[in-house]
Amino acid sequence: MVAQLAIESVLVAGRGPAACAVISACTRLGVKAVAVHSEAERSARHVRLADEAVLLGPAPASESYLAVDRIVEAARRSGVGAVLPVPPALAGNARLAAAVVDAGLTWVGPDAEVLERLGGDGVEPASERGFLAWVTADGLRFATPVARDRAAGIARVSWTPDGWDGSAPALPAAARRVAEVGWRGLATVGVSPDGELAEVAAGFSLDIAVLERAHGVDAVELALRSAGGAAAPAPAGRGPRAAVAAQLRSTLPPGTAGRVTGSLPVQSGRPADDVPVVAVSGYEPGDRLDGWYDALLATVSAGGPATATAAGAVSRELSDLPDVGVPHDGDEVCAVLARLAAGSSVPTA
Repeated sequence: MVAQLAIESVLVAGRGPAACAVISACTRLGVKAVAVHSEAERSARHVRLADEAVLLGPAPASESYLAVDRIVEAARRSGVGAVLPVPPALAGNARLAAAVVDAGLTWVGPDAEVLERLGGDGVEPASERGFLAWVTADGLRFATPVARDRAAGIARVSWTPDGWDGSAPALPAAARRVAEVGWRGLATVGVSPDGELAEVAAGFSLDIAVLERAHGVDAVELALRSAGGAAAPAPAGRGPRAAVAAQLRSTLPPGTAGRVTGSLPVQSGRPADDVPVVAVSGYEPGDRLDGWYDALLATVSAGGPATATAAGAVSRELSDLPDVGVPHDGDEVCAVLARLAAGSSVPTA
């Protein structure tokens, strides 16, 4: 059943696997998705998936994907009713949020003044522990504890901690502040060892896939409902499950271009031993990896009766990948997943 949403069309501000996942969700929801792209990515996979696409500017991200004025102008030209920012760097940008609203468009995310107060600098939380939630006027919904492997300073694997039985997580007392300051929509939160909020990010971080697999909900639908004020009942989800999400990155040196020649993991909701697995790739065979951008190749996530089960399902999708044409960190990611599948803690260094 397609959700009834107040927002009918969006400019999807982002690129790579995350933008591909958001655009695919918009298609499922019956929402027109307009992609944006740089001169270097005119035929990128996220562009091919969208209903329409708009050129932002030259290859450097500062002149295209991260350029506030160009994003707003692209939204105006495309005729969409809303701007849906994908990466935390855009979703947490208070200047972009204000500019979108000033242009008479709907911003799919927390208000600009709320981002100024709580959104930090728009980066994904780096804390080893945290939680995820859909924040509404009634408080935190689908609250999910999350643990993270942050080797090499990047998020490679996120998961629900062992011992979480699907009941409401024991959130720190400071968690209520997220809703109290007026934050609405998705929130990825880092928690410091003393229980304080270390970081709060908007947008579609890797961790958001953990929330989706844990509760059987669509994060894009949640974000659009928050922004559009849909009167229809919010999705109920299903009984919470353990969940794991991992990402596969190219290890090409910065500034080095490449070309994908083999198939990357890509599917939606394929059951494997009663464990739903979702894989999203940003590239298909023949696609070029431009040296300007962080080469995140694919994300894979799964929900299951236990964290170990979900980790095993994700590992199977990433193990023994054929030659994809570019080097990647699959072995390192699978090593983390193997420890989780064996029920062991994951080293953070």
